[in-house]
Amino acid sequence: MIELVDVSLKYDNETTAVDNLNLKIEQGEFVFIVGSSGAGKSSIIKLLLRERVATSGIVKVNGYNLNKIKKRKIPEFRRSLGVVFQDFRLIPNLNVFDNVAFSLRVTNASPKYIRTRVPYILELMGLTDKAKRFPHELSGGEQQRVALARALVNDPPMIIADEPTGNVDPELSYEIVSLLKEINDCGTTVIMVTHEHDIVRYFGGRTISIQKGKIEYDGYLGGNDESE
Repeated sequence: MIELVDVSLKYDNETTAVDNLNLKIEQGEFVFIVGSSGAGKSSIIKLLLRERVATSGIVKVNGYNLNKIKKRKIPEFRRSLGVVFQDFRLIPNLNVFDNVAFSLRVTNASPKYIRTRVPYILELMGLTDKAKRFPHELSGGEQQRVALARALVNDPPMIIADEPTGNVDPELSYEIVSLLKEINDCGTTVIMVTHEHDIVRYFGGRTISIQKGKIEYDGYLGGNDESE
């Protein structure tokens, strides 16, 4: 699903954001990527989304070689991913139903499919009664669940969650990660970037620690989640 081989990324000011990094994530894994601010986590996400092109090395995601992908193929590639951001990125003038449906409409899904698929995902996220609400009428936790619903609606093989708990309270943080775990249990690969070590210690699993653009640790933590 993800393979980075000898990947480096340098910005225009010659800052090395990613330094000769090698990483492989298999289909169906749940992986935490942790590190302090400026460690290189965001740069890795930009490489995986093809928002940046590696200065050197090879980046492969979902069968696409992102070093060689043609520009016209990039939208197709990005549709193979569901992405959840810290700041939600909901469209303010669309209600919950239409925010989630937007991801399907841009892929020219049929109205009939949208009418079936969106309510199913909203129910899965516990948002059925919020379908006609607008983003400003929702709590932070509800907005994040809408963002997660939007990422899921295309049934992507992979979800990338970039600090998805950054703007919600601690209790909701655990709820959101639990939802991501449930999604992973159904076979979806989940990569979650976070600086919240308490969450990582609680849930456990494969954890990759990034420091100065390098992998400092790649292993498995036991976790304290008694539901496992």
